[in-house]
Amino acid sequence: MSELQRRLARSGGAARRQLGVTVVLGLAATVLLVAQATLLAEVISGAFLGARSLGALAPKLIALAAIAVARGAVAFGFEASGRIGAARVMAGLRAQMVERLLRSRPGALAAEQSGELAAAAVQGVDALEAYFARYLPQVVLAALVPPVILAWVLPRDWEAALILAVTFPLIPVFMVLIGKLAAGAVRRRWRTLSSLSASFLDVVSGLETLQAFGRAADQERAIEGASDRYRLETMATLRVGFLSALVLELLAMIGMALVAATVGVQLAGGSLGLTAGLTILILAPELYMPLRQMGAQFHASADGVAAAERIYEIIDAPEAVTRPRQLAPAPDPREHGIRVSDVSFSYPGRPGRVLDGASLDLRAGETLAVLGASGSGKTTLASILMRLSDPDSGGVSCGGVDLARVEPAAWRERIAWLPQRPTIFSATVADNIRLADPSASAERVRDAAGRAEALGFVAALPEGFDTLLGDGGRRLSAGQCQRVALARAFLANPSLVILDEPTSNIDATSAELVWQAIERLVSGRTAILVVHRPALARFADRMVELRAGALVECSPRPSEHSLEAAA
Repeated sequence: MSELQRRLARSGGAARRQLGVTVVLGLAATVLLVAQATLLAEVISGAFLGARSLGALAPKLIALAAIAVARGAVAFGFEASGRIGAARVMAGLRAQMVERLLRSRPGALAAEQSGELAAAAVQGVDALEAYFARYLPQVVLAALVPPVILAWVLPRDWEAALILAVTFPLIPVFMVLIGKLAAGAVRRRWRTLSSLSASFLDVVSGLETLQAFGRAADQERAIEGASDRYRLETMATLRVGFLSALVLELLAMIGMALVAATVGVQLAGGSLGLTAGLTILILAPELYMPLRQMGAQFHASADGVAAAERIYEIIDAPEAVTRPRQLAPAPDPREHGIRVSDVSFSYPGRPGRVLDGASLDLRAGETLAVLGASGSGKTTLASILMRLSDPDSGGVSCGGVDLARVEPAAWRERIAWLPQRPTIFSATVADNIRLADPSASAERVRDAAGRAEALGFVAALPEGFDTLLGDGGRRLSAGQCQRVALARAFLANPSLVILDEPTSNIDATSAELVWQAIERLVSGRTAILVVHRPALARFADRMVELRAGALVECSPRPSEHSLEAAA
């Protein structure tokens, strides 16, 4: 068993409990198997040797029937425990992925492919069901059944026991050899599937753009090529699977044939009793069966094991922000100023630093505009202020408390963020606004929408606040999305407001409504406006500009020309 498989087996309490139940049921199934074979052999030999009446065999027949029922119950429990354990482990892995992606690394997802992450979280985790529900139980049976059968056969016929002991280890040996061959094929197949998922998601999200530029046919050919690669990789994996089945069946047949020949010779010579000989012949296929089934289930679970590599890469990825052991209470930006001290930041794989020694003092209740050209680091600075990313050096404090000592989630509860393109989820208008406070009443939701200048367009929707938005629902304009996001901010009642280019993608009429709502939102709160033109910073008390990674104080109202030259 590889290190990855061992980690899967101990991936959580559910996996360990499932493994414990599987071992107990596997042991019971093995004992019942030997008992059934022995009784069956005694019944057959008794009938063959001329039992005077059926009544003489009745007790054994009743015991045989009881054992058959018990084996059925154990087999059902074996299967059920595997599936229940698999479901719990899969839910636990998805929870770990969500925890890592949404809580620990929210600022580090820009380099990830959303389609590939979706494939890992959905198809990848689902593929592990075969591993936990079928392969792992077969591993337990393969470890329990052969030793028990050999221990029963040895005192009765050492020659048959020797043949079984020599031939059955060959099956795991060939399984390991073929498994190594299969692992590479399955890994390539999974990478191809992940690439196909990512490409397909990109195409679906950009259909309008592709049609507008007449490039839909090119993307269709690209998807077709990826599908062909996936088909070829799948067929290569199946060829390895068929080869494995052929080898395992051949080895099992050779072993059973040798045992049958040996037992037959001994029965003919009278050196072996009929009951013992029949029992050995009945048990010989059962010794090989768990190993053959394990080989078959190995290939069925190979996709899940390949996906698990990617799942654990995500889970093991370092956190984007530090989580202190000794927590300090989250300070209130409405009461205390924020200080950015000599902050530097760089992205992996990109040359140079985005921020290089940036420093800033933001007073409580002040509205600060951060200007700069595209790519100058404005959004990165906002990400660090929200504790979505940690700086490479330097730090951020509020009221003298280093934010690295504060629980990130507690700090973010004091912040409302309005990005350039707010995400609208597949939910009603009211539920999209309630993202800031799921327990908010309908009255509070309506009040937040009114303060965000959203009541007008919401009233015009077919079902008002109950209108479904997002995928499968109504699509909003960019300006309407911004006002829904502003309603979320009003509902959150934050102490610090961070707005990232809030009107960069909307028309003038919508922009005016958004600015009216922003003026209400920042009133009495500490606020940072990330903009690229001074004209957009009309509510700011002060302006700073990002130049070469550093923050430079601007005049109260710098000339449009001086800053637009940098933009």
